[in-house]
Amino acid sequence: MQTLNAIKNADAKGDSFSSREFPMMDTDFDFIARMANEKTGIQLGKHKRDMIYSRIVRRIRSLNLQTFSEYCDYLKSHQNEEMTNFINAITTNLTSFFREEHHFDFLKDTVIPEIKSKNTVSKKLRVWSAGCSTGEEPYSLAMTFHSAFSDARGWDIKVLATDLDTNVVLHGKTGVYVQDRVDGLPASILKKNFNEVVPASGRGRAYEMSPHLKQYITFNRLNLLSDWPMKGKFDVIFCRNVVIYFNKDTQRILFDRYADMLKPNGYLFIGHSETLHGVTKRFESLGRTIYRKIS
Repeated sequence: MQTLNAIKNADAKGDSFSSREFPMMDTDFDFIARMANEKTGIQLGKHKRDMIYSRIVRRIRSLNLQTFSEYCDYLKSHQNEEMTNFINAITTNLTSFFREEHHFDFLKDTVIPEIKSKNTVSKKLRVWSAGCSTGEEPYSLAMTFHSAFSDARGWDIKVLATDLDTNVVLHGKTGVYVQDRVDGLPASILKKNFNEVVPASGRGRAYEMSPHLKQYITFNRLNLLSDWPMKGKFDVIFCRNVVIYFNKDTQRILFDRYADMLKPNGYLFIGHSETLHGVTKRFESLGRTIYRKIS
């Protein structure tokens, strides 16, 4: 632990984080921000300091360290062991079932009828949930497709769900959600698509996704800024509330790669606070953060 004089001296330099339980200096935050950008492409401005403090302090406690400086040194010398934990700690995983419901309405009313007509020979539908978090998005997609194709025999429907965070990928693969994660879903949806199970805590209620939905989805860890191993192209890509962490240059690269991975006239869905305006000309806007590939 730093001495009282060291903390006072740091405070005199305007670093209020040095007086917290685990001191964090400007140099510590700068290192964490630089490492986050190098490994994930995520941009961490000074306004993210509170968030980073609360996320990384859990790792400091877990490792029995005393300061953020010690953690930075540990991360430097134990990258193979700690980098996955570091990435999991700084990534944000906020999601819910049928979030931004208009996207799923557009799928049902526009995209699926078009796919049924266009892919009538191959009878294949390929969808990518990029940044799937704990799985609510890909399962919402699976529920939508299962309902829409219930009267269509022989269709091969696959949803690829990827995320940078190994913990949320595992959560999605397991497909178990406590009561507050399913609050708001109609009783008919719960009955048709979930099985009630005993939660890990042994208290309250939990719900597991039914096998008929799990069969549609493949969960994998993927860093969007690394190589993509997928061979085939997608009819639809969901990448919502992911690119807000990247700078414009990285966004241009990412959306260009998405365009390459989409079939002609394929659809891209992005988050409510995101836009492709001034980033790429390879998509046309259909309104409400829905885009179609044009080149």
